[in-house]
Amino acid sequence: MTAERYVSTLELDARAEATPWARRHVRDVLSAWNVAGACIDTTELAVCELVSNAVQHVAPDAPHAHVTLTLRHDESQLIAEVADPSDRPPVADTTMSEDTESGRGLFIVGEISKEWDYYLLPTGGKVVWCTIALTG
Repeated sequence: MTAERYVSTLELDARAEATPWARRHVRDVLSAWNVAGACIDTTELAVCELVSNAVQHVAPDAPHAHVTLTLRHDESQLIAEVADPSDRPPVADTTMSEDTESGRGLFIVGEISKEWDYYLLPTGGKVVWCTIALTG
């Protein structure tokens, strides 16, 4: 296992406005870390999907909840983690059609990342994460 070079964390209200704030945070932080532009774009898309998914599924149950975005950079990859207070596991929709208007988020994350998964926190809630390979 390689050592982490950088870590950044941002706590957001579980509201629709969290997604653009997360996008901006990814772009600013990864630029400061001198990550290549294509990796920034890929990570930004993955984070937007993870944050949107967390907000969509947490906000109705806990209107004052927060989600936490953590970015980790090591020598070979970026790891994006989104923690939320829900114990419900994320579910990727494998039955999408061309007309499907929602439920594509985890499918997209799976397509653009090396891997994704989740784990439950001992204090309650979960973390959904994905890894993005560094290029350039």
